[in-house]
Amino acid sequence: MEQIPTREVKQQRGGARVKRGASAPLIALGLTAVIMAGAYLGLCAWGNSRTTFYPHYTIGGVDVGGLTAGEAAESLAEQLPQQTILVHSTQLAENEGWPQDAPGEGTHVTLERLGYTAEQCPGIAQRSFEKQQAGGFLAQGRNALSALTALTPQHLGPEDRDADLFDQGVAELAEELRQPPQNGRYEMEDASIRITKPANGLAIDPESLAEALEKAIAQGAEKASVSFDTLEAQPVSVQQIHDEVAGEMKNAGYDAATNSIIPEQPGADFDVAAAQKALNAAAPGETVTVPAQIQQPEITAEDLKAVLFRDLLGECTTHVGGTAARINNVRLASAAFDGTVLNSGDVFSYNGTVGQRTAAKGYKAAPAYVQGETVDEIGGGVCQPSSTLYYACLLSNMEITERYAHRYIPAYITRGMDATVSWGGPDYKFTNNTAYPVRISAKYSGGNLTVQLWGTKTDHKTVKMTYETLSTTPFEEVEQVDPSLAPGQRQVKVTPYTGYRVRTFRNVYEDGVLVSSELEDISDYKSRNRLVLVGPAADETEEPPTTAVSGPPAEPDPTEPNLPVTQPPVQTPEEVPVNGPAEVPAEPAAPEETPPAVVVLPPAEE
Repeated sequence: MEQIPTREVKQQRGGARVKRGASAPLIALGLTAVIMAGAYLGLCAWGNSRTTFYPHYTIGGVDVGGLTAGEAAESLAEQLPQQTILVHSTQLAENEGWPQDAPGEGTHVTLERLGYTAEQCPGIAQRSFEKQQAGGFLAQGRNALSALTALTPQHLGPEDRDADLFDQGVAELAEELRQPPQNGRYEMEDASIRITKPANGLAIDPESLAEALEKAIAQGAEKASVSFDTLEAQPVSVQQIHDEVAGEMKNAGYDAATNSIIPEQPGADFDVAAAQKALNAAAPGETVTVPAQIQQPEITAEDLKAVLFRDLLGECTTHVGGTAARINNVRLASAAFDGTVLNSGDVFSYNGTVGQRTAAKGYKAAPAYVQGETVDEIGGGVCQPSSTLYYACLLSNMEITERYAHRYIPAYITRGMDATVSWGGPDYKFTNNTAYPVRISAKYSGGNLTVQLWGTKTDHKTVKMTYETLSTTPFEEVEQVDPSLAPGQRQVKVTPYTGYRVRTFRNVYEDGVLVSSELEDISDYKSRNRLVLVGPAADETEEPPTTAVSGPPAEPDPTEPNLPVTQPPVQTPEEVPVNGPAEVPAEPAAPEETPPAVVVLPPAEE
């Protein structure tokens, strides 16, 4: 057998030793794997055998580690509903264009409002424990390992809440977060105007809000980021405000067309440039005070509503006589101004309100005066409504703007209390000199015409009208031969009128005590001769000339119609001032008896 050198033998042995040393790490790794596997199996066994939550296990931010599902449910019921989510938007933090009180730092909402109530907690705890124990034997090792290292919390989900309460809570929260726009506005004060700068509003879509909340809850986040929509506010123009408030102050009035009250209008003036500068420097929603010269209305819409047409200011009733045509005309003319409303300072025009008297409107031919003669004319008789209205205005203490007396004295109303009118000629006008609206009422019934003025009394004054006859002009009887008459036969062709010059006084009483007595007007009524047609004498061959026979003064013939003239009276307004200063006799009421407030006069025989 061949001999092997000693050195070679040693190398061979040494090589064998090297091989034995290389297997040691493998053995160590194997042992480690065995140990880890054993440990993992132990964790699996530990996890599968648990009846409580792993340590540091949280549900919706509530620590339930080491608690059974039942114990966790109790803990959740106490704490979970009070957990909050911050609804937040960077838009609000910027606060651009929104009011100063906008929720810039966000708004907290509890989980209870979103359906995570105490009643839901037992189910939440049970479902969370079932998730912990799910996955089989080997999966529990992984769960246990996570629990011992860095356990991921169990977050809430849609299945954990009351769906109806969630929808309701989201809708309520969206409404609470909504802020309507604050439009630019202004208000008047005693010596200033307060102008509010417009501020945009905020709004959020409920569906977008629900998505943001669900995302935050599912991730266990403390904030829910949302985006608000901007509700644009209406701007305010300082110049426009000035244009609206500057000018004449007006009290509240009445619009007859719409049967509504017209709001009051203050009068004001202020520095537009200074006001605009102050408003530019203000924050959205902020109010600036601008000095102003203010004239506030005495009567507001609220004040007027309580007293509108509350009081009877005055009335007059006259009897309507004459032909059916004349009565028809009186009724048409009075109906034309019935219901007319005059606001404070308005002027009433009889011709302007009644209009032209035409056959197309239903007016008929009735006796009227033309150049001193009595003739039938369309609209004859319309002076009786104007005269009745005039007397009612006097008793209401109205300001008489324009008035003319008849050519001949009428028999249906007291001397000096008439007002003649004619289309294209004399008109009757008066002004509402009260601070409140006045409504005219004109009613025909039972042969009488009653005119009333309704308004608002602010004092205890009453008016009594008196008159004084300054002079009379007697008529004369004139005879004229009429060959068509038999000898000795006489026939009255023109009835006579005695002329009168009358001055009237407006006597104002307060609580029964006379406080003033002023000349109202002077009326000149012309005289008209009686014209008698006579038959020729039996022995006369030619017609004798007309002769005039002087007669004594007399009252108007009651059978002659006392109707409107178609030309202005002789006395003009310049010669006789209306409501002007005059010397008042010591006893202005002495010449005639004072008529009552409601005047019912005997009919005129027409």
